[in-house]
Amino acid sequence: MEYTVILHKAEEGGYWAEVPALESCFSQGDTMEQTLANIKEAIESHLIALRSEGKKAPEDDVLIFAKVKAA
Repeated sequence: MEYTVILHKAEEGGYWAEVPALESCFSQGDTMEQTLANIKEAIESHLIALRSEGKKAPEDDVLIFAKVKAA
């Protein structure tokens, strides 16, 4: 499965990531590469937990990002 991941800069340094399609699926890391590796593990663990509860893995949400220039 493939999921959209949103990376955020952490105030204390490094990054944190969230997966909008998977409720409460978050991770963090010192670099973007480490954060992406960590969130991949979090996604896999989340999916294993869902399957063990007899639940189906949700489909990825379609997200649209845009920039709006304010006056």
